[in-house]
Amino acid sequence: MTHQAGQSPVTLALREEFRAHLEIFYSRLKLAPPYESIEKAIRSLTTAVHSLPEAQQARLARQPELKWEQFRRAFETSGLAKKHRGIIRGLTQNRPALGLPSEYDHFLDLFTVSPAPPA
Repeated sequence: MTHQAGQSPVTLALREEFRAHLEIFYSRLKLAPPYESIEKAIRSLTTAVHSLPEAQQARLARQPELKWEQFRRAFETSGLAKKHRGIIRGLTQNRPALGLPSEYDHFLDLFTVSPAPPA
């Protein structure tokens, strides 16, 4: 098996896991995923994980809290937290009705905090 562009198995596994979480997220919210931003988020995650030393990548793969922090960072830096902002903010008012596991609060919390005003 060849790795895409020299990516480690950890990077590839995290990419696929992140993509699956994004699909679940938008599916449960009943929103069309912003595909361009999703691809940007996956590239952001890939770059971040690929730049880590192997030992740190392995730790990331084993520790869900670290993994979700990377997912959250990629979600935010890609601009996904700005897409459907008003709709998702409204949906977060009744989180139990969304049927999302608590890990998805890493994404949902980005919609409930007001963005910093432009400088």
